[in-house]
This record gives sequence, structure tokens and C-alpha cells, in this order.
Amino acid sequence: MGTVNRIVANELDKDILIRLIRARKPPFTTTMTDGKYRTNPQNKLQRKWMTEVADQLGDRTAEEVRGECKLMLGVPILRAENEAFCKAYDEHVKPLSYEQKLAFMMMPLDFPVTRLMTTAQSKQYLDAIHRHYSAQGI
Repeated sequence: MGTVNRIVANELDKDILIRLIRARKPPFTTTMTDGKYRTNPQNKLQRKWMTEVADQLGDRTAEEVRGECKLMLGVPILRAENEAFCKAYDEHVKPLSYEQKLAFMMMPLDFPVTRLMTTAQSKQYLDAIHRHYSAQGI
């Protein structure tokens, strides 16, 4: 069956998840996170800001800005709040040079950071982006 991700927003969703767990044959691993995944409007706003920052800076692409933001601002949020992410990041990415870490954050590797965030974490991330670039006059 592979990996199953579910957002439980109400009692019906919870009942469906319980049935899914009962039907699943052990062994398997489960993880639960409070909140729900980031919203499409949050994702669209983030992408818009990456383009605007790149345009105003003029010396990097939107993808490079996205990679920098993921590394400098997103990684610390997830390392503090997501044990599985912290373990994977510390094992595979942390030992690398800054340039290698940055490459990991961008396409085509695109190490998952923001897509793992809850809506609350995504709000923290967007607020951090706003503070960071506003301080630079952007």
C-alpha cells in the first residue's frame, strides 16, 4: 500500500482513518501531526513572493530565492517541530556545504521542506520571509 497521508478534519474523517488502520496489516509506522497541511493560498503567496523578491534583487532566480528561503527560514522551523524531518535533515543534509545544501533545496532535488509544513508552520514561514526581505527594503 505504501505511504498514506490523510488530513482528519472531522469525526467522519477520523472514523475512516480508524477503519484504514484496522484493515492495515502490521508491521507499519504511523505519524500524527497536529494541524493540517499548508493551504493552496499559502503556497500561491509564497511562490508569488519568490518571483517578486527575485525581480527586485535582480541577481538570482525565483528558484534560487525559494531555495535560500527553504534553507535559511523553513528548515529551522521544521527541525524544531518535526522529529522525522530533523533526523533526515541532520543525517543527509546538515553535513553538506552551504552550496550543496542550497542545491538540495532547489529543483531538481527539491528536498521537502514547505510541503511538509502545517498551516501554522507555513504561517511562521511566510512571516519569516516577510520580515527577512522587508528588512532589506523589499
